[in-house]
Amino acid sequence: MLEKVLLVALFTFVIHFSETLTYALRSAGVRVGKLAVALSLSGIILIISRTANMVQGPLTGKIIDYAKKNADFNLVDQLRIIIGASTLGTLAAILLFPSAVFLSSRVIAHFEVAGSIPQMLRTSVSFQKIHNARYHLRSPKLSMLSRLRIGGIPKRLVILNVVVTAIYTIGVLAALLASTLTLENQTTALQSSGLINGVATILLTILIDPQIGLVTDKVLRGEKEVAALNKIFGLLMVSRLIGTLLAQLLLVPAAYWITWMASII
Repeated sequence: MLEKVLLVALFTFVIHFSETLTYALRSAGVRVGKLAVALSLSGIILIISRTANMVQGPLTGKIIDYAKKNADFNLVDQLRIIIGASTLGTLAAILLFPSAVFLSSRVIAHFEVAGSIPQMLRTSVSFQKIHNARYHLRSPKLSMLSRLRIGGIPKRLVILNVVVTAIYTIGVLAALLASTLTLENQTTALQSSGLINGVATILLTILIDPQIGLVTDKVLRGEKEVAALNKIFGLLMVSRLIGTLLAQLLLVPAAYWITWMASII
């Protein structure tokens, strides 16, 4: 069963890694003045994330079924490994962010010339160009941290992103764990994951994305410098990282809360 846990952890890593790196595409799009192209390409990354999420679900369900049949199986610890993978995925994306911005700029340029994804892959993906990609790699520097002060950025935006990330990270896992804590309302507990993630998505769409959009428009109009947008992206990535850590603390309380909610619905 450990192999399945590690496989789910791998998919979780991919999900959080790819979703965090969409900030790099947005930043690159603003740098080269091709934001619409960048947003369309970020949709491809989100497809990768959703595909990994689609495969992750049944595998996680298999772990839950095994835990129900084996009382000595420590399910909480296994779920914590999966949550830990989300932290590692986010951290890896943060470390690769400078390189991802430069590489994304190249991808946007190639896409503009090719005109379509298949054509871009046909003309731009080769062993030589993959080998040359190393020249666009940039190592993260400690000086980047000094630019991540909250000043000028609404604190509620950072805090809200921490909470939303924590909820999104444990939404499904907490519901699955809750299904093992109740015999009468197992199905109700399982179905509640959609409600939890739905709330997180609504908060993200209504309260966080518009703020990013406003700053992005100001940068494109020349009212703010690109550094201001990069600062927001940096704080959002760090707050995502903190959110995955907070998810470790919320996992068990969230499962019991779902169990209670399932009993009163």
